[in-house]
Amino acid sequence: MATYVYAITPARHPLRLEDLRGVGPEGSDLRVVSTEELSAVVSSAPEGLRAKRRDLVAHEDVLARLTADGAALPMRFGLVGPDDDQVRAALRENEDSYLRRLEELDGRVEFNLKVTRDEDDLLRDIVRENAEVRRLNEETRRDAGAHDARVRLGELISREMQERRHGTGEEIVRALRPTAVRTAGAEAAAPHFLNVSFLVERAGAEAFSEAVHRDAEARGDAYTYHLHGPLPAYSFVEEG
Repeated sequence: MATYVYAITPARHPLRLEDLRGVGPEGSDLRVVSTEELSAVVSSAPEGLRAKRRDLVAHEDVLARLTADGAALPMRFGLVGPDDDQVRAALRENEDSYLRRLEELDGRVEFNLKVTRDEDDLLRDIVRENAEVRRLNEETRRDAGAHDARVRLGELISREMQERRHGTGEEIVRALRPTAVRTAGAEAAAPHFLNVSFLVERAGAEAFSEAVHRDAEARGDAYTYHLHGPLPAYSFVEEG
């Protein structure tokens, strides 16, 4: 049976796993694959594994325990190796990079921030501040058949929205960066215009949350901030 991998830790990690169960219909037994410097927390991988709630919770419970007790590289749900020997070989092959990443993540957690802005509020700002938008808007109101003006207006508004969202996202990240160690951006899906993760010192988690709250308050009710964390540092596992 294939080997399901939850996380990689230093060999010295306490690995308190006795009361936890892994993925699978019956909750698989957890075990540890080790080298001299590293350990991988694994279990047998059930056939046809899917992202069911019980399995997702089991995966997250293992990671929560490991990251609470020390440094751990969290693997995303569903990572499977051929067998324990291949997992052990991967630990040896990538030992230096895993140890560097573990050192960086030690004592740190991830927060993910997504931000939306009311579209009508953004549009009002654009109309108020952009003279060309106002001119084209008036032209289309006067002449219902002004096709070219409508096209130009739509293109201009779309470009303005994109540029303003991008600029605001950069401002938010810049404001919060002093309270974080690193950032990792990801593609934002509508209605969000910002999707970014922050690597934060565990001891500074409250200060980071307060900084997010202050930034949200300063921007007003048109903005909605969705902050999730502390989380295992998924976004900061890979080199680069």
